[in-house]
Amino acid sequence: MASPLLAVILSFFIPGLGQFYTGQFLKAFALFILAVIFGFFSTMLIGIPFYLIVWLYSMYDAYTTAERG
Repeated sequence: MASPLLAVILSFFIPGLGQFYTGQFLKAFALFILAVIFGFFSTMLIGIPFYLIVWLYSMYDAYTTAERG
């Protein structure tokens, strides 16, 4: 059983890592790639809000998926 707290902590540091921990490998890859792309565009300021959305969603989804178990 996956720990919801650990899933959130992993996603806090690297978006998608919490999904990887809970076994959602495709979603983990997609969230990580989106975070990298929006992180790159944050140098032009337009990517910052999109990166924050991906980051927050990654933590929320990792927690709820781990909680469902």
